[in-house]
Amino acid sequence: MKKQFFGTDGIRGRVGEYPITADFVLKLGWASGQVLTRNSGAKKRVLIGKDTRVSGYMFESALEAGLIAAGVDVDMLGPMPTPAVAYLTRAFRASAGIVISASHNHYFDNGIKFFAADGYKLPDDIEIQIEELLSQPLVTNGSDSLGKARRITDAEGRYVEFCKGTLPSGFSLSGCKIVLDCANGATYSVAPKVFKELGATVTTLGVSPDGFNINKDCGSTETASLQRAVVESDADFGIAFDGDGDRVLMVDHAGEVVDGDELLYIVAAHRASMPAGCNGVAGTLMSNLGMALALEKLGIPFERTHVGDRYVVEALKKNDWQLGGETSGHLLCRDINTTGDGIVGALQVIRALDAADKTLADAKRGMSKFPQKMINVPVTHATQVLMDDKVCDAVCEAEAQLDGRGRVLLRPSGTEPLIRVMVEGEDSGMVDRLAGEIARAVSERATA
Repeated sequence: MKKQFFGTDGIRGRVGEYPITADFVLKLGWASGQVLTRNSGAKKRVLIGKDTRVSGYMFESALEAGLIAAGVDVDMLGPMPTPAVAYLTRAFRASAGIVISASHNHYFDNGIKFFAADGYKLPDDIEIQIEELLSQPLVTNGSDSLGKARRITDAEGRYVEFCKGTLPSGFSLSGCKIVLDCANGATYSVAPKVFKELGATVTTLGVSPDGFNINKDCGSTETASLQRAVVESDADFGIAFDGDGDRVLMVDHAGEVVDGDELLYIVAAHRASMPAGCNGVAGTLMSNLGMALALEKLGIPFERTHVGDRYVVEALKKNDWQLGGETSGHLLCRDINTTGDGIVGALQVIRALDAADKTLADAKRGMSKFPQKMINVPVTHATQVLMDDKVCDAVCEAEAQLDGRGRVLLRPSGTEPLIRVMVEGEDSGMVDRLAGEIARAVSERATA
């Protein structure tokens, strides 16, 4: 069965446009409550966390009502990073965890994503079962078998301690100057506490959410203000999270952005130097070729997956590896958490810098990035565009010019109506030109 609503990371879209509406989310709460607690025995309990979007209040209430109608107890976490919900789902022995968030998107979007009892994202068959129930009438349990709701008041403190506990006992950031950009999102309260309690001197940006400013000119998608702040404050480095806290990018002392591939390489190189070693790394089709070559030099196996952290996790499970990530800043340390975790990822990078006694700028030089250009082209029917003869001809011509010394990748976004055009090669001028030519071919076909 083909999924109608679930994409690569839950269900996402524009608020007020189906299915991101109050009535649909009410029904989704009921359907997911029925499916996710089938094997829970007497204890049927689901956690709900959210980011800081104004629409989160509405969808939180809708999910709560739907779950309670299905006889499920609900624990409300309030604003909480996505990886915190994954962790707390396991810590509370809950049947499932739900996050209300559209991640790096702006406030006018929102979405719902789920974690199973083990803290991993739902497999396809469970998502299909939920979708099947969405077509059935919502039947409310009798008063004697309704669920109950409560608010968890110590959730933030629990997650702060979890993050700090991922570092060796006694590890201190005393003397370290850091600028944090929390994207006016879910990490706005918890992230500063983690780094301050570890002893760092912290300057904060993006910690005043108003429901509308999440990811607006800040966070991991807009790093200009962080880059300026790091240089102006003479900080050791800066850290940028996205709206729901599952991505992290960093900025070195000179104001240069260090992306997810470079961060992943730094952590992998550190682990390779430890007695346990690094038995492999999973990346995606978008991972820079320079990272793959740098890992090869270290003798670390590397595997590409489809774009999306759920596919990276699948590769890690299959290979029994612990480390993976995406260029966009998802860092997955499977021995620590079950999903991409921005705060934990940043701490792992800092631990690697401390062990190597290197600055962030020095550590990233271990890999040489190939120039890479990505252009997002709005489309309505991605599949038809990708099969168009002129688009295929443009791709073939670009690959011929790269002559085996680069890559071309076209893929539909899993969260937005876009085709992402990516070209990678040794010569930045050629890369930019070829990406532009392919993007024009895609745009012409999309508007024809």
